[in-house]
Amino acid sequence: MPPKLDINKAGWEQSEFPILCETCLGDNAFVRMSKQEFGRSCGTCARPFTVFRWNPGTGMRFKTTVICQTCAKIKNVCQTCLLDLEYGLPTQVRDTALALENEAPTSDINREYYAQNMEGKLEGNKSLLDSARAQSAGKEMLKQLARTDPYYKRNRPHVCSFFVKGECKRGDECPYRHEKPVENELSKQNIQDRYYGRNDAVAKKILLTHASSMGLQPPDDQSVTSLFISSLPVTATEQSIRTRRDFVSISLHCNSETATVPRCAFVNFRDRPSAELAAQAWANGLDIEGERVSVRWGRSKNSAASSSKPPVAAPKAAASS
Repeated sequence: MPPKLDINKAGWEQSEFPILCETCLGDNAFVRMSKQEFGRSCGTCARPFTVFRWNPGTGMRFKTTVICQTCAKIKNVCQTCLLDLEYGLPTQVRDTALALENEAPTSDINREYYAQNMEGKLEGNKSLLDSARAQSAGKEMLKQLARTDPYYKRNRPHVCSFFVKGECKRGDECPYRHEKPVENELSKQNIQDRYYGRNDAVAKKILLTHASSMGLQPPDDQSVTSLFISSLPVTATEQSIRTRRDFVSISLHCNSETATVPRCAFVNFRDRPSAELAAQAWANGLDIEGERVSVRWGRSKNSAASSSKPPVAAPKAAASS
């Protein structure tokens, strides 16, 4: 019985060619692929799908698809590396810059049901990712961080586990790399975090480096949980500043020359991680009422109090008798 006619296999996916980025596909123009229908379950929705396996080039390791095409179209990512197909960046970087919320369920019970419902909304190779309403500042940030050229070094073979133990006897004939592995947080990643854009170590490093280069290095004082927004437009209100970020309060301040027009604001957040995430997302500025405003970290209470105190005069030296 064909899979689509079997009620137990109605949600299983069949495809003729994978959705891949240029890096994973490789530089070989005559790449050969093996195809296995329902070869494994999807790494995100757990539904069986068609698995493709190929060698991207000479001296590279064999690569395979790890998620189904439905999940790839929902997030507009590669089926193998799970990076964004347009910018070549982790989904956490893209969603942070475009202020996109993750609506996909993460529990095992609802993931398959959600994928089946979204499959009916897909038309051909069209992605469900809607970035038309995103701010221009976020798109500009992604253009600066985008990886335009393929990075084939990512297709290198894995490190030989026997070489690490000192037991490899193949020498130069070993198909794996003979080098010591680097143990850090970047080497410990999983499919779920990369796909859903949560706790991705690579994404955190990219966002932090970009924010620091734009003058938004997080202050050492962990009590600072506010951001300072300057050059607000004349029509700016508290509601126009509010976005999907986790705010506690927004205080508007007026200019001394025009006491009725707010020109700057302090945005207070619930905790330090929320403030850091907003600073990383607004590294290129924030679009309010059609104008680009600048964002800076607020000052700590200790530094503000010390700067407001008048300087203390030095004691006069006693006259010699």
